Amino acid sequence: MLKIAAVCVATLLPLAMQAQDKVEATLGADVVSSYIWRGQDLGSAAVQPALGISYKGFGLEAWGSYGFVDKKGTKEFDLTLSYTTGGLTIGITDMFSVDGKENCPHKYFLYDAHETLHVFEANIGYDFDVFSLNWYTNFAGADGVNKSGKRAYSSYFEVGVPFKLGTLDWDFALGAVPYATDYYEDAHRFAVTNISLKASKDIKITPTFTVPLFGSIAANPSTQKLYFTAGVSF
Repeated sequence: MLKIAAVCVATLLPLAMQAQDKVEATLGADVVSSYIWRGQDLGSAAVQPALGISYKGFGLEAWGSYGFVDKKGTKEFDLTLSYTTGGLTIGITDMFSVDGKENCPHKYFLYDAHETLHVFEANIGYDFDVFSLNWYTNFAGADGVNKSGKRAYSSYFEVGVPFKLGTLDWDFALGAVPYATDYYEDAHRFAVTNISLKASKDIKITPTFTVPLFGSIAANPSTQKLYFTAGVSF
Protein backbone atom coordinates (compact mmCIF):
# COMPACT_ATOMS: atom_id res chain seq x y z
CA MET A 1 0.00 0.00 0.00
CA LEU A 2 1.37 3.40 -0.97
CA LYS A 3 1.16 5.61 2.07
CA ILE A 4 1.21 9.21 1.00
CA ALA A 5 -0.19 9.55 4.36
CA ALA A 6 1.20 10.73 8.69
CA VAL A 7 0.64 15.29 8.06
CA CYS A 8 0.63 10.66 8.58
CA VAL A 9 0.28 15.31 7.77
CA ALA A 10 0.51 11.96 9.45
CA THR A 11 2.62 13.43 9.58
CA LEU A 12 3.31 12.43 12.09
CA LEU A 13 5.60 14.24 14.93
CA PRO A 14 6.93 12.40 18.05
CA LEU A 15 5.81 13.46 21.54
CA ALA A 16 8.57 15.87 22.64
CA MET A 17 8.51 16.58 26.35
CA GLN A 18 11.22 17.50 28.77
CA ALA A 19 12.07 15.17 31.65
CA GLN A 20 9.85 15.59 34.72
CA ASP A 21 9.49 13.92 38.11
CA LYS A 22 5.81 13.07 37.84
CA VAL A 23 3.57 11.51 35.23
CA GLU A 24 1.96 14.06 32.94
CA ALA A 25 -0.92 13.50 30.55
CA THR A 26 -2.18 15.49 27.58
CA LEU A 27 -5.42 15.34 25.63
CA GLY A 28 -6.36 17.43 22.62
CA ALA A 29 -7.62 17.50 19.06
CA ASP A 30 -7.18 19.49 15.87
CA VAL A 31 -9.86 20.09 13.28
CA VAL A 32 -8.25 20.76 9.89
CA SER A 33 -9.63 21.81 6.51
CA SER A 34 -7.46 19.15 4.82
CA TYR A 35 -4.86 16.58 5.85
CA ILE A 36 -1.46 17.51 4.41
CA TRP A 37 1.55 15.43 5.51
CA ARG A 38 5.13 16.14 4.42
CA GLY A 39 3.82 17.77 1.27
CA GLN A 40 1.38 14.95 0.48
CA ASP A 41 -2.41 15.34 0.22
CA LEU A 42 -4.06 12.69 2.41
CA GLY A 43 -7.65 13.85 2.29
CA SER A 44 -10.21 16.53 3.01
CA ALA A 45 -11.42 17.98 6.32
CA ALA A 46 -10.58 15.81 9.31
CA VAL A 47 -10.56 15.66 13.08
CA GLN A 48 -7.20 14.62 14.56
CA PRO A 49 -7.28 13.63 18.24
CA ALA A 50 -4.18 13.08 20.37
CA LEU A 51 -3.65 11.49 23.79
CA GLY A 52 -0.27 11.29 25.47
CA ILE A 53 1.51 10.47 28.72
CA SER A 54 5.09 11.25 29.69
CA TYR A 55 7.46 10.53 32.57
CA LYS A 56 11.13 11.45 33.01
CA GLY A 57 11.65 12.11 29.33
CA PHE A 58 9.79 9.04 28.07
CA GLY A 59 6.59 9.66 26.15
CA LEU A 60 3.82 7.55 24.68
CA GLU A 61 1.34 9.21 22.33
CA ALA A 62 -1.70 8.03 20.39
CA TRP A 63 -2.72 10.14 17.39
CA GLY A 64 -5.40 9.70 14.77
CA SER A 65 -6.98 11.31 11.73
CA TYR A 66 -10.56 10.72 10.62
CA GLY A 67 -12.17 12.48 7.68
CA PHE A 68 -15.70 13.72 8.28
CA VAL A 69 -16.46 14.89 4.72
CA ASP A 70 -15.16 12.07 2.51
CA LYS A 71 -16.12 8.78 4.18
CA LYS A 72 -13.68 6.93 1.91
CA GLY A 73 -10.78 9.15 2.88
CA THR A 74 -7.72 8.10 4.85
CA LYS A 75 -8.28 6.90 8.40
CA GLU A 76 -5.14 6.73 10.51
CA PHE A 77 -4.09 5.61 13.98
CA ASP A 78 -0.48 6.11 15.13
CA LEU A 79 1.35 5.12 18.29
CA THR A 80 4.65 6.82 19.13
CA LEU A 81 7.13 5.89 21.85
CA SER A 82 9.81 8.54 22.38
CA TYR A 83 12.54 9.71 24.69
CA THR A 84 13.62 13.34 25.06
CA THR A 85 16.65 14.70 26.86
CA GLY A 86 17.61 18.33 26.40
CA GLY A 87 17.06 19.13 22.74
CA LEU A 88 17.46 15.51 21.58
CA THR A 89 14.45 13.34 20.76
CA ILE A 90 14.46 9.75 19.51
CA GLY A 91 11.39 7.66 18.84
CA ILE A 92 9.59 4.85 17.07
CA THR A 93 6.14 5.21 15.50
CA ASP A 94 3.68 2.53 14.40
CA MET A 95 1.57 4.17 11.67
CA PHE A 96 -1.61 2.37 10.61
CA SER A 97 -3.81 3.83 7.88
CA VAL A 98 -6.54 2.70 5.52
CA ASP A 99 -7.79 4.58 2.47
CA GLY A 100 -11.42 3.44 2.51
CA LYS A 101 -11.22 1.32 -0.64
CA GLU A 102 -13.28 -1.86 -0.68
CA ASN A 103 -10.26 -4.07 -1.41
CA CYS A 104 -8.16 -2.48 1.32
CA PRO A 105 -8.01 -4.75 4.43
CA HIS A 106 -8.87 -3.01 7.69
CA LYS A 107 -7.40 -5.64 10.02
CA TYR A 108 -5.38 -3.81 12.66
CA PHE A 109 -3.73 -6.95 14.04
CA LEU A 110 -2.58 -8.19 10.61
CA TYR A 111 1.22 -7.99 10.63
CA ASP A 112 2.12 -10.35 7.73
CA ALA A 113 5.03 -8.88 5.79
CA HIS A 114 3.26 -8.46 2.44
CA GLU A 115 -0.24 -7.75 3.74
CA THR A 116 0.06 -5.46 6.75
CA LEU A 117 -0.96 -1.82 6.59
CA HIS A 118 1.34 -0.93 9.50
CA VAL A 119 4.46 1.12 8.78
CA PHE A 120 7.15 1.29 11.45
CA GLU A 121 9.25 4.45 11.44
CA ALA A 122 12.25 5.49 13.54
CA ASN A 123 13.13 9.13 14.08
CA ILE A 124 15.88 11.23 15.59
CA GLY A 125 15.90 14.99 15.96
CA TYR A 126 17.48 17.88 17.78
CA ASP A 127 15.95 21.21 18.72
CA PHE A 128 18.54 24.00 18.78
CA ASP A 129 15.88 26.57 19.84
CA VAL A 130 16.48 28.77 16.80
CA PHE A 131 15.98 25.82 14.44
CA SER A 132 15.40 22.06 14.55
CA LEU A 133 16.59 19.07 12.51
CA ASN A 134 14.64 15.80 12.21
CA TRP A 135 15.25 12.55 10.31
CA TYR A 136 12.67 9.77 9.79
CA THR A 137 13.23 6.28 8.31
CA ASN A 138 10.82 3.38 7.77
CA PHE A 139 12.37 0.12 8.94
CA ALA A 140 9.52 -2.42 8.76
CA GLY A 141 5.97 -2.96 7.58
CA ALA A 142 4.34 -1.59 4.44
CA ASP A 143 7.30 0.47 3.29
CA GLY A 144 7.80 1.50 -0.34
CA VAL A 145 10.31 0.09 -2.80
CA ASN A 146 13.21 1.62 -4.70
CA LYS A 147 13.94 1.47 -8.42
CA SER A 148 15.20 -2.11 -8.06
CA GLY A 149 11.96 -3.23 -6.43
CA LYS A 150 13.61 -3.78 -3.03
CA ARG A 151 12.59 -2.28 0.30
CA ALA A 152 13.51 1.40 0.14
CA TYR A 153 13.81 2.12 3.86
CA SER A 154 11.97 5.27 2.87
CA SER A 155 13.29 8.36 4.61
CA TYR A 156 12.44 12.00 5.07
CA PHE A 157 14.35 14.82 6.74
CA GLU A 158 13.21 18.30 7.69
CA VAL A 159 14.61 21.60 8.92
CA GLY A 160 12.24 23.73 10.97
CA VAL A 161 12.60 27.38 11.96
CA PRO A 162 10.19 29.02 14.45
CA PHE A 163 9.92 32.81 14.67
CA LYS A 164 7.58 35.62 15.64
CA LEU A 165 6.32 38.30 13.28
CA GLY A 166 3.64 40.83 14.09
CA THR A 167 1.16 39.23 16.48
CA LEU A 168 1.60 35.71 15.10
CA ASP A 169 3.80 32.71 15.84
CA TRP A 170 5.36 31.32 12.66
CA ASP A 171 7.00 28.04 11.66
CA PHE A 172 8.97 27.55 8.44
CA ALA A 173 9.78 24.00 7.31
CA LEU A 174 11.90 22.60 4.49
CA GLY A 175 11.63 18.83 3.98
CA ALA A 176 13.03 16.38 1.46
CA VAL A 177 13.17 12.69 0.55
CA PRO A 178 16.87 11.75 0.23
CA TYR A 179 16.58 8.84 -2.23
CA ALA A 180 14.15 7.02 -4.50
CA THR A 181 11.04 5.39 -3.04
CA ASP A 182 7.44 4.96 -4.16
CA TYR A 183 6.30 5.51 -0.56
CA TYR A 184 6.37 9.25 -1.31
CA GLU A 185 4.57 10.53 -4.38
CA ASP A 186 6.89 11.12 -7.39
CA ALA A 187 10.07 10.67 -5.30
CA HIS A 188 12.12 8.93 -8.00
CA ARG A 189 15.37 10.35 -6.61
CA PHE A 190 16.31 13.06 -4.11
CA ALA A 191 13.21 15.24 -3.96
CA VAL A 192 12.19 18.35 -2.05
CA THR A 193 8.62 17.50 -1.04
CA ASN A 194 7.68 20.14 1.50
CA ILE A 195 8.25 23.87 1.76
CA SER A 196 5.74 25.22 4.23
CA LEU A 197 4.94 28.30 6.27
CA LYS A 198 2.54 28.05 9.21
CA ALA A 199 1.10 30.89 11.29
CA SER A 200 -0.82 30.49 14.53
CA LYS A 201 -2.64 32.75 16.96
CA ASP A 202 -4.79 32.32 20.06
CA ILE A 203 -8.31 33.65 19.48
CA LYS A 204 -9.94 34.92 22.67
CA ILE A 205 -13.50 33.61 22.99
CA THR A 206 -14.15 34.61 26.60
CA PRO A 207 -11.91 36.19 29.26
CA THR A 208 -10.85 32.69 30.34
CA PHE A 209 -11.15 30.67 27.11
CA THR A 210 -9.05 30.91 23.94
CA VAL A 211 -8.90 28.76 20.80
CA PRO A 212 -5.62 28.37 18.89
CA LEU A 213 -6.18 29.07 15.19
CA PHE A 214 -3.58 28.21 12.56
CA GLY A 215 -3.13 28.45 8.82
CA SER A 216 -0.51 26.87 6.58
CA ILE A 217 0.70 27.25 3.02
CA ALA A 218 2.64 24.20 1.81
CA ALA A 219 4.31 23.66 -1.56
CA ASN A 220 5.57 20.35 -2.92
CA PRO A 221 8.11 21.12 -5.67
CA SER A 222 8.36 17.41 -6.51
CA THR A 223 4.69 17.15 -7.51
CA GLN A 224 4.29 20.87 -8.34
CA LYS A 225 1.33 21.15 -5.97
CA LEU A 226 0.36 23.89 -3.51
CA TYR A 227 -1.91 23.59 -0.48
CA PHE A 228 -3.54 26.19 1.77
CA THR A 229 -5.06 24.78 4.94
CA ALA A 230 -6.52 26.08 8.19
CA GLY A 231 -7.40 24.52 11.51
CA VAL A 232 -8.23 24.97 15.18
CA SER A 233 -6.90 23.18 18.25
CA PHE A 234 -8.76 22.15 21.38
